[in-house]
Amino acid sequence: MDPLLNPFDYFTVPFGDWAEASLDRFVGFARPTLVAAKMPVQSFLEFVQQALLAMPPSLGIIGLVILGYLLSGWRLALTGFVCLTMIGLMGAWSAAMTTLSIVIAAVVICVIIGLPLGILAARSDRFFRVLRPILDLMQTIPSFVYLVPVVMLFGIGDTPGVIVTCLFAVAPLIRLTNLGIREVRGDLVEAARAFGASEIHILFGVQLPLARPTLLAGLNQTVLLSLSMAVVASMISVAGLGRLVLEGIGRLDFGSATVGGFGIVLTAITVDRYVQALGASTRTKQSAG
Repeated sequence: MDPLLNPFDYFTVPFGDWAEASLDRFVGFARPTLVAAKMPVQSFLEFVQQALLAMPPSLGIIGLVILGYLLSGWRLALTGFVCLTMIGLMGAWSAAMTTLSIVIAAVVICVIIGLPLGILAARSDRFFRVLRPILDLMQTIPSFVYLVPVVMLFGIGDTPGVIVTCLFAVAPLIRLTNLGIREVRGDLVEAARAFGASEIHILFGVQLPLARPTLLAGLNQTVLLSLSMAVVASMISVAGLGRLVLEGIGRLDFGSATVGGFGIVLTAITVDRYVQALGASTRTKQSAG
């Protein structure tokens, strides 16, 4: 009776062993390809990091204030000034710039990958039916789970941190790109076809401009998810504000953890407000046009 009442005490499937064996086999087979794929990401990340870290804090703050005033006025400029000044006063400027460089690199890669996939999904129902369960899986997997295959495939450090951040944050951009293009009014598309516009002209001249607010919402979600991954990615030796939080927790150093956590919050507020202002200014220009 015991096997009938408790069957899983007697019969199990070695799924974990199969997964580990498959991953080991894949790593041994694809290592040259993985190294080649890692190099462009590493080069781009190093370029962004060197640019941000070489920039004097005063010039960085002034530039952000000017950009905020041009986008949305003095309130946004004041928000950027206060957030960056507080980060600097806490002694977290270098860590914040490192985190920001990782986020910028990850977001750029997400845009390069996510926009074409979202456009293709919007233009092909069959492709979207295949892609949808993959996106569902990517958005339901806990962030910690992403670390295991990335470490096995790419090792540890800032570059694997960018890769794992891309995997975690690209799904909303794909979904909202697909949604934005699908929500464009059909009569506008048909009118463009009636005037002889090609599919490329319809995409870049009608659908993408009208879907731009939704695309920017997807970009905003991708940026915020990238920042939220900063603490998790620090577990694989990714530098920046997340490492301050992790080291503070490990040493029970409340001050270090507070500086890192508050720095991430201030960085997220700044990036979120500026991306929203970019979307608002875009909608204003479209209405004026």
